[in-house]
Amino acid sequence: MVLGRPDGSSPETRESLAARARGGLLFMGGFVALLYAIEFVNTLMLHGLNRTFGLRSRTFDGVLDILTFPLLHANLNHLLSNTLPLLIFGFLVFLAGLRVFITALAFSWLGSGLTVWLIGGGSVTVGASGLVFGLFAFLLVRGFFNRNWWQILLSIVLFMAYGGILFGVLPTVMGFISWQAHLGGAIGGVVAAILLRPKPRDTPSSSRFPV
Repeated sequence: MVLGRPDGSSPETRESLAARARGGLLFMGGFVALLYAIEFVNTLMLHGLNRTFGLRSRTFDGVLDILTFPLLHANLNHLLSNTLPLLIFGFLVFLAGLRVFITALAFSWLGSGLTVWLIGGGSVTVGASGLVFGLFAFLLVRGFFNRNWWQILLSIVLFMAYGGILFGVLPTVMGFISWQAHLGGAIGGVVAAILLRPKPRDTPSSSRFPV
């Protein structure tokens, strides 16, 4: 017989969580390293990659650019501003498992790109901020769909720490900020949380760890 831990989790659960944490660190660390490698090459090319693979709204080529524009940034400062929240939110989502992470990331990516393509301005859009907003929105709402008190508590903490970024989904007069990408990413994150909500018979207990 395997004895439970004081917090109610089994050794298998703790081992699984540790494996997910390692996987999340490796994946997000690798993804961010890729973004910096791309930015290094892009800088050497005087950011010519942005003109080729940045997202142009309502153009035929822009449909394919949906797949590439989050990998590019306007400059190093732009990438630096996205790095920490992308690492934090991506890691926290990854704790729920690879399938959940891929779903949340994919919907954030597509939601951000499609929104920019449909209603974006005339300039070229680049940057991973849409992914940041999507993963953040997913984390905010998933606890309420899962009826998991740990996840709800995490949502509250995240909102208190980062809630101010939600103003980025509102239309702005500053042309260098793509509120369309932010809004689309957030919508994608919420849609992912809805699709991944557990069936009534599978609703997790409030005593489970927020993964």
